[in-house]
Amino acid sequence: MNIGRVLASGFGALVVTETAAAVVVVVRLGWTWQQALDAFVVTNSAMALTFGICGAILAWHRPRNPIGWLFLADGLGHATTALCAPLDGPLIATIASYAWPWSIGLFLPLSLVLFPDGRLPSRRWRAVAIAIVVTAPLFVIELGADPEGPGYLKLPGYAELGPLWIVSELRTLAALLAGVVALAVRYRRGEDSVLWLLLAASVAAAFVVPWSFVAGTPVFVLLSIPLIPVAVTIAIVRHQLLDIRLVVSRVLAWVLLSAVVLVVYGLLVAVLDRFVSAQLGRSVVATVVVALLVAPVLPRLQRLVDRALYGDRGDPARVVSKVGEHLAGEGLAGVVEAVRVALRVPYVALTAGQELAGNGTRPDNVEVVPLEYDGVTVGELHVGVRTGESTLGAADRNVLRLVAAPLAVAVHATLLSTQLQASRERLVTAREEERRRLRRDLHDGLGPTLTGVALSADAATNLLATDPDRTRTLITGVSADVRTAIADVRRLVEDLRPPALDELGLLGALRQRAEHLVRTPLQLRLDVPDEVPRLSAAVEVAAYRIATEALTNVVRHSRASSVILRLSCAEALEVEVTDDGPPNGPWHPGVGMQAMRERAAELGGGVEAGPTERGGRVWARLPVVEVP
Repeated sequence: MNIGRVLASGFGALVVTETAAAVVVVVRLGWTWQQALDAFVVTNSAMALTFGICGAILAWHRPRNPIGWLFLADGLGHATTALCAPLDGPLIATIASYAWPWSIGLFLPLSLVLFPDGRLPSRRWRAVAIAIVVTAPLFVIELGADPEGPGYLKLPGYAELGPLWIVSELRTLAALLAGVVALAVRYRRGEDSVLWLLLAASVAAAFVVPWSFVAGTPVFVLLSIPLIPVAVTIAIVRHQLLDIRLVVSRVLAWVLLSAVVLVVYGLLVAVLDRFVSAQLGRSVVATVVVALLVAPVLPRLQRLVDRALYGDRGDPARVVSKVGEHLAGEGLAGVVEAVRVALRVPYVALTAGQELAGNGTRPDNVEVVPLEYDGVTVGELHVGVRTGESTLGAADRNVLRLVAAPLAVAVHATLLSTQLQASRERLVTAREEERRRLRRDLHDGLGPTLTGVALSADAATNLLATDPDRTRTLITGVSADVRTAIADVRRLVEDLRPPALDELGLLGALRQRAEHLVRTPLQLRLDVPDEVPRLSAAVEVAAYRIATEALTNVVRHSRASSVILRLSCAEALEVEVTDDGPPNGPWHPGVGMQAMRERAAELGGGVEAGPTERGGRVWARLPVVEVP
């Protein structure tokens, strides 16, 4: 056990011991419940136990989080006051007077500012935290130095310092308000755990505020304060215990409704007291009128509160409208942010094999909504489940179903755009590679050959009169070099566009190339029409290259005894090469296969290739682009 847990256990035990001792003293003195309540023994004991035990739990589980230690100090202050209250003696009274104010003036507001991780919301809050610590003694002196109370350390001229004590009260109120503002800041950042504390603070404030400002309010309303440490402990240690949003939604709705009821009831009673006789039962009339007025108010209040906590999930059309606006203006990044904000969820992301856009912090619990376009799943919408919930609600799912349709279209368009861009990049790369190859062939092959021809011709001219035999030898070499250059030029031209296509047409070029590639014992059968329409140059070259590449693969790899080349042209030009080779497992596409697919894709067509039950098969479909 580390030192932090030892100290947490020790301080927690001390708080419990002091509280138990206070109970024993009260019982031994024979105090009644009302006497203990009026002397604040009951309320201080309750606050001591809750702050002390919750502080010990927090310090045990999160020893580096100062909130646990602040709660322990808070619990010690209340426990000491509860123990000293029923005892006599000026020293004990002094301790009781000066012990508990630190809890309210320093430990509690500082805990709210540091909630939930023990760090300030930002660096700008450092001045606020320092001000809370530095000014805390003023509140302690205000409550402990009053000469009307028993004990020592009383301040002479206390009554003349009334304005200073007003400042002290305002300071404490400001410190607590700073804690509430810090909670609001964290909630706007998406930290749902603060809802536990907001719920407890709302209930406590509803009871404690009247006690602070309305004379005669019973003391037991202070028993609502222990809700705060309990809420803080749950929020830090077990923040996913239940759907806190739903709880807060219902509580706030009823709190607001109760406030409306009180206001309306007070106004009606005042009016009826002014204009209606007591014999008519004005209180009964007021109650009936208030009930009639309030009945339709609760649903409206509930919708307002739900919208603050759950966003626009109750208005799916509004969410879809926001999605459309962001699609038009900000793209997918704006869309996922709009969906996250509209539903008040911690995380939303769009994926299609990889993340296209995301917003928020991904929680452990994420639900996936498939995005379908034309019956095909094109992507997924990942939605983080709110803190405290195990799954998304039915209202959330209804909204996501409506949003999924436009998102699927957007993802499909994005994928098409990405594919188009990739295709363009491949085209540019292929073009530049082809240019580099041509430059290399011209520079390294044809260039030196022609340079040698020129030099040999010059040498032959110079030796023509003096050395005829040498001249004859040089001219013979020039002739050979010229034939080599011609062969290089033909090869380059064939790489650009096979001359056979211009000389023999597509069908004749395929026959010629097939005969050159295929030798016995491999038998070749051509299944082609007598003629095909006049096609564009790009389609002819693509069909020729795909067919010859497929035949080359059959010759090299298939171990087949026969191969069939089929060609048909109706709505599209179809090229098919099949063989009867033995199956040898799935095909692993290489450079040639990739080239076939890219050639077809460039023209808006496609290629299918792979083994079948009867052998191998390559099938290509190319759009027909006829030329006059």
